[in-house]
Amino acid sequence: MPVKVHALDHLVINVSDVARSTEWYQKILGMKVVVFDPGQGKAKRTSLVFGNQKINVRPKDADKVDWFTADHAMAGSDDLCFLTTSTPDEVVAHLAANGVAIEEGPVARQGARGTLRSVYCRDPDGSLIEISSYAE
Repeated sequence: MPVKVHALDHLVINVSDVARSTEWYQKILGMKVVVFDPGQGKAKRTSLVFGNQKINVRPKDADKVDWFTADHAMAGSDDLCFLTTSTPDEVVAHLAANGVAIEEGPVARQGARGTLRSVYCRDPDGSLIEISSYAE
């Protein structure tokens, strides 16, 4: 019988500037910035915490041995969808108020549990960020 995964604990994004990226995710998406010590004599790490999940934020030029990175890690290559309780109009207004360009939306998209109402923008490195809520 195969291993059955039931949840996502965390993921890692590669960024060109950790401080710039964490500031953006904190300001635009309301995430909490947490610096932690991974132990084993390794450099401190930075995470973005929201709900019961976290995103580890790794410098794109991080040492592969110290950070145990993917083979082809590069900044700006992520495509992430985040759920919100805000309406699409509220998302649009918030992005506009913060000078974040909207790539597309609001538009209907298929999510894991049904139809999403999504607004797309980009983070500082150009990764595509989808901010979504489930349709009523």
